[in-house]
Amino acid sequence: MSEDRGRTRWPWLARWLHTYVSLLGFGALLFFSVTGITLNHAEYFEREATHEDAQGTLPKELVPAADAEPDTTRIATFFRTRHALHGALAEFRADADELSLVWKGPAYAAEALVQRASGDYELSITTQHGTALIDDLHKGRDSGPAWSLLIDASAIVMILASLTGLWLLFYVQKRKHAGLLVALVGCLALLLVWALLVP
Repeated sequence: MSEDRGRTRWPWLARWLHTYVSLLGFGALLFFSVTGITLNHAEYFEREATHEDAQGTLPKELVPAADAEPDTTRIATFFRTRHALHGALAEFRADADELSLVWKGPAYAAEALVQRASGDYELSITTQHGTALIDDLHKGRDSGPAWSLLIDASAIVMILASLTGLWLLFYVQKRKHAGLLVALVGCLALLLVWALLVP
């Protein structure tokens, strides 16, 4: 009796796992599939970037003396507030003559150059358009640690969905051999295209 229960329990578990793991990863699978196409054919979907330039002067209390350490947080906050910048502060460089700040985000970059002697600055903002935002999210480019973690979690969910689907196939006797053959053909197609057609 317990043996019969075991036999019926495993197919049920495989079906349950495959169903709910697949549903959990549905949004991620759809997103990364669509952006795989837009990324592979970026020339059709992405649009020309726009560039904005601005000039100004830092408040005197934020202008560091030549031998003083600049207050990175306050200076970056000033630029974010004054010019509505977003993205993460990716670089802050200070030398004897100027400060350089760089912000980066998906489909976005901004760079400020500040003269230490006067506090005068020049700011350049570049924004990509079309599908550049979702393409950068697909690649995880300048998207931050939380999005990077989401990519990893999505990959794990898709792996589980694939493996539980294969596991479930072993309980479908009429389609098992044909299904395994199709899966093998798909894997071999990847290898052959890579081996024979990729430069």
